[in-house]
Amino acid sequence: MVVKGCRRRVRCASLGATVTIVPTAFSLAYRLATVLSIANFNMHCGMDGWGRPYDYLASIAALDADIVVLEETWTADEDGAGAGQAERAARHLGYKMVAHTIGEGRRIRPQPDADDRWIAQPSMRDRNRALFLDGVRPVSRGIRSLQRWQEAELGSMGIAVLVRPEFPIEASRVLELRRLKADRMRRAAIVLDLTVDDRPISVGGIHMSHLLQGSPRHFAELRRRLHTEARPDAVLAGDMNSWGPPVRLFMRGWRRAVIGRSWPTWRPHSQIDHILVRGDVRSLAGVVFPHSGSDHRPIRAELEIG
Repeated sequence: MVVKGCRRRVRCASLGATVTIVPTAFSLAYRLATVLSIANFNMHCGMDGWGRPYDYLASIAALDADIVVLEETWTADEDGAGAGQAERAARHLGYKMVAHTIGEGRRIRPQPDADDRWIAQPSMRDRNRALFLDGVRPVSRGIRSLQRWQEAELGSMGIAVLVRPEFPIEASRVLELRRLKADRMRRAAIVLDLTVDDRPISVGGIHMSHLLQGSPRHFAELRRRLHTEARPDAVLAGDMNSWGPPVRLFMRGWRRAVIGRSWPTWRPHSQIDHILVRGDVRSLAGVVFPHSGSDHRPIRAELEIG
């Protein structure tokens, strides 16, 4: 028996299609759930460790997600407002976007001595770095003497949340976190309020500080503020610069939606990129994507709401 006038259209993001569900009398005993897809990608300002650009627009489009959270988006000073990588990605996908700047500095230009590695090793040495952040405090004299720093492009780095146009953004806010002495960025979370199939939900994006910089204080502050400044059903995605077990400890009440190694892209041994859920939201599937240009691999989750 098919019950007339009781159809529901649900987008199946993994297939890129919209399916019309016609419930039977038996299936009406169960409340239809809504599936929402969300992806996270730290894009390393659209370049590798030698400053060579990659097609970040294609990498983001390949995620095929309803919501995309981005970290390390770049806007060059010479490009001006509204012309950064996050804005270009939103226009390319036809998505709405909320972005926030968390640091200023320099992005190196393509280096003539580049080889087939993603970055010169050891990657943490100043002479091998690709990004230099000096918006919070100046870099050392030794860094300023480097040719790659002197020739680098001035600009700003930020985070962004992109949303399909069929999901209206009802409200957005930026939760600025306290400044940490050892950190070179002004950490903050973007929180959006959406309603998906009559179900209210909040979605947040974050780029956390490192453990050695004091990120446990940031996690405690973020968890406390999201308790009151996000809806009970919520999703939080971002580069959290911490492994899964500490994140689960720091963010009590939240659950991991994706488990898999995401960093570094050339030989991933750790997961520091996470999608967390709370309330009446659960993960149906989670995946870590292959190398997509950045030093982080993108992650994606199919979430059931309700």
